[in-house]
Amino acid sequence: METEVESIQGKVPVTILALRGELDASNFEAVIAKTKQLYETGTRHLLLDISGLTFMSSSGLVALHSIILLMRGEKPTDTETGWSAFRAIERDFDSGRQPYVKIVSPQPKVLTILQKTGMDHFFEIFSDRQTALASY
Repeated sequence: METEVESIQGKVPVTILALRGELDASNFEAVIAKTKQLYETGTRHLLLDISGLTFMSSSGLVALHSIILLMRGEKPTDTETGWSAFRAIERDFDSGRQPYVKIVSPQPKVLTILQKTGMDHFFEIFSDRQTALASY
C-alpha cells in the first residue's frame, strides 16, 4: 500500500491522505500510525482519498474507525484486542457522521464494503475532491 499526504488551504486547512493499493492486515497499523502523526503535527480536518484503494479487509475497517477516534482526539482501540475492536465500532455508531474526517472517491467494491458494514454512517462520502474540500 502507498500513502501520499497533501495539505490544502481552503476555509480551513485540510490534509488529504491518499491511500493506494490494498488496505488489509499487513498495513492497517501503518495507516493508523500515519494518521496519529498527522494529528500530532496539527491536522484537524482530514480528507481520505481512497480512489486508489482497490481492496479493504476487516482490518481496514478498524483502521477507518481508529482514524475517526484519532481525529476526535481520542485514543484508538487497541488493535491487538481482536473482536473488541469491532465491538468498539458498533458502540460508536451513535456518534454519527464525523465533521473532521471525510472520504472521497471510493471505488465501487470499497463503497459496497462501507455500506454493507455500516461504516458509511460515520463519513460524508464525496465523488470528487473539489466538492469534498468545499464541504469543510
